[in-house]
Amino acid sequence: MFVSLLPNRNRPKEESLDLFRRMKAGEFEDGKMTLRAKIDLTSGNFNMRDPVIYRINRITHHRTGDTWCIYPMYDFAHPIEDALEGITHSLCSLEFEAHRPLYDWVIENVTLPSKPRQIEFARLGINHTVLSKRKLRRLVEEGFVNGWDDPRMPTLCGLRRRGYTPMSIRNFCERIGVSKSNSTVDYAFLEHCLREDLNESAERTMAVIDPVKLIITNYPEGQSEEFEIENHPNHPENGTRKITFSRECYIEKSDYMDEPVKGYFRLYPGNEVRLKTTYIVKCTGCKRDEDGNLIEVYAEYDPATRGGNTPDGRKIKGTIHWVDAANCETAEVRLYDNLFTDPEPDVSDKNFLDFINPNSLIIMTNCKVEKSMASQKAPKSFQFMRHGYFCIDNRDSKDGHLVFNRSVSLKDGFKTKK
Repeated sequence: MFVSLLPNRNRPKEESLDLFRRMKAGEFEDGKMTLRAKIDLTSGNFNMRDPVIYRINRITHHRTGDTWCIYPMYDFAHPIEDALEGITHSLCSLEFEAHRPLYDWVIENVTLPSKPRQIEFARLGINHTVLSKRKLRRLVEEGFVNGWDDPRMPTLCGLRRRGYTPMSIRNFCERIGVSKSNSTVDYAFLEHCLREDLNESAERTMAVIDPVKLIITNYPEGQSEEFEIENHPNHPENGTRKITFSRECYIEKSDYMDEPVKGYFRLYPGNEVRLKTTYIVKCTGCKRDEDGNLIEVYAEYDPATRGGNTPDGRKIKGTIHWVDAANCETAEVRLYDNLFTDPEPDVSDKNFLDFINPNSLIIMTNCKVEKSMASQKAPKSFQFMRHGYFCIDNRDSKDGHLVFNRSVSLKDGFKTKK
């Protein structure tokens, strides 16, 4: 029965080679002929029943243009490419398990420089994202992201630009392991692995993302002094750096309130806080414009509390970070979040584009960072005190225009859920 359906299966090889050369020369129209591998029509594996390995397809190739009008099928090209490139183990997802006999057949029946193996395992699913190449391509081509290396993309170049380290990705893969059953991992666990690594390696620095000026009214004008601060509190061997302090500083707008809510220990009229490493200051008020926007915050410092000490033993509940207004750099900070609002945007009955998170990227301009940051280069990572872990953007950051990408926040959502 099978032979009657394929009357040309026993055609002489010389005749088959002639027809194949004519296919290559463009003599036949698309779909008129195919080249098939003669294997086993009675095989229980459909992929082994004389599969098509070449077909005519007049389509412009992105590299060779219109030079070729015949192209190999994936199952034929895949093992050959692996062998030519010196691949030892070709790792595939489970749907290729039935294709492995054909992969092995090609390796055994074609003269090749090496003999790679194909091994299948379950796909890794991560919530709040998509991993399908076709869907990722739509995100790029339809402008939902800024290229394949957009820090919101689950691509290697995107993860690298976001600040993910090789160690964090290796730890993530080792912990979830390899399985033959499909599963989905919480994105927070990937962030947890990154946070663990950066906590040990990232230098600490002070940066103010949403700045307002703090004026210390009783500090002498024109005076400046230096303080020494550790680069990494857990690793003294990483050394220290010097920071300057003067009458005007930048603090976060969220570090001031006219009327504090319960549990708020930062600046409000009459309250004292530590300016990290320097002095204790007491808030005396603020200045707002006619629309109520905060312009300046005022405070007085206590000279006896240099280094944040309290000789009289009074308790100070709040400590805030700051940047010297006279010795800082302006930077752009990009705050990234999950690309999708739905934890399962990849489910077949959903249109994943309907769940694009409009707040997946928030760009903050006019941020203030320590002066020393101007000389830093990608891919260095830092912990911005009280904010999270950030890295220098390897594409857009340049001299005179510092750009930092938030890799991960300080809050560990994975531990909270556990």
